[in-house]
Amino acid sequence: MTQAASRSANWTADDIKALENMTDLEFQLPDPEDEKISDAEFQQQVDLAWRVCDRFDLQTDIWRGRILKVVRDREKRGGEGRGTGFLNWLKDREISKSQAYVLIDLAESADMLLQDGMLEPEDVNQFSKRAFLETAQASPEVQQMISDAARRGDRITRREVRQLDDEWTAMSSDLLPEEVREKAANHTIPTRYVAPFVREVQKLPQSHQASLQSEVAENPDVDTLKQATAEARYLAKYLDAATHVQALNSETIDLEAALEEALRIGCLNAAADLVSQSAQLEQAIAKVYTTWKRMNKLAERVYLDSGESTPHLRSLLSHLTPLTGEVLEVQLGDPESSLSRTIRLRVLGDDLTPD
Repeated sequence: MTQAASRSANWTADDIKALENMTDLEFQLPDPEDEKISDAEFQQQVDLAWRVCDRFDLQTDIWRGRILKVVRDREKRGGEGRGTGFLNWLKDREISKSQAYVLIDLAESADMLLQDGMLEPEDVNQFSKRAFLETAQASPEVQQMISDAARRGDRITRREVRQLDDEWTAMSSDLLPEEVREKAANHTIPTRYVAPFVREVQKLPQSHQASLQSEVAENPDVDTLKQATAEARYLAKYLDAATHVQALNSETIDLEAALEEALRIGCLNAAADLVSQSAQLEQAIAKVYTTWKRMNKLAERVYLDSGESTPHLRSLLSHLTPLTGEVLEVQLGDPESSLSRTIRLRVLGDDLTPD
């Protein structure tokens, strides 16, 4: 047994007792028609009930993740067809594979925080489910700050986690100019505008980082930060999409020069979207071609297997001709409408040549 598994086993028995005390979810909810209850008191009562449900939901999902993990790990033992039992187990309980791994990740995050001593089992009750997931994905420094707050008995919501994460990002990143860091420290600029800038800029090459850093250092205010964040987002989108467009894989085009010109005339957003749409269109064309080839093979197989005794099957093939021929034809909209359009695409593959 690993050290992590041993640690889980040590506190599992005690934690079960805590879970057993949470099985009764019968609340005395306030009457929404009762005018004697003030709005503040009504809100307090429903908030309390919601917090209990949130806590119960989190603990239940953590345990479900642990259960799924042991079932999966048992199936990992050698042998042909390993893992099939786990998939069947999920199928019997109507759980998708993606849902299962979300729960397993949640359980592993909980065990990691508990194993590292950041949290005690009872501290988990201070978290909402979303706050716990956000904490598990945060940096170790943010996890430590949140864990300290949970130990003090503070209620941890997603909002608190994001605020602490934003503050840490703003104060610790080397990408932030000192002028902006000082204003974030004295709350002249809210960290909710600083953190997105850092996250977007860190995706860029150093050359592009420098220009945006200079821009916000020269004008350290909220409007400049928001504009620079948007520019960083579009820059990252442009640079990433350009590497996936075959039409741009040419030595005759200077992508960086085109980018600088788009920045200069103020059409970076449109240029980034243009390149992104180009990548999507190329992928769509490739998918259309492979699907068309597959359809033709299937149509040929059905044609050879059918005959005069299967007139309806032959009729089906006939009606699919607009999709299996060299010219693909699709009607967009209601044929009776003046807005209706017929789209025709001609397929010319390696084995097809134009007339």
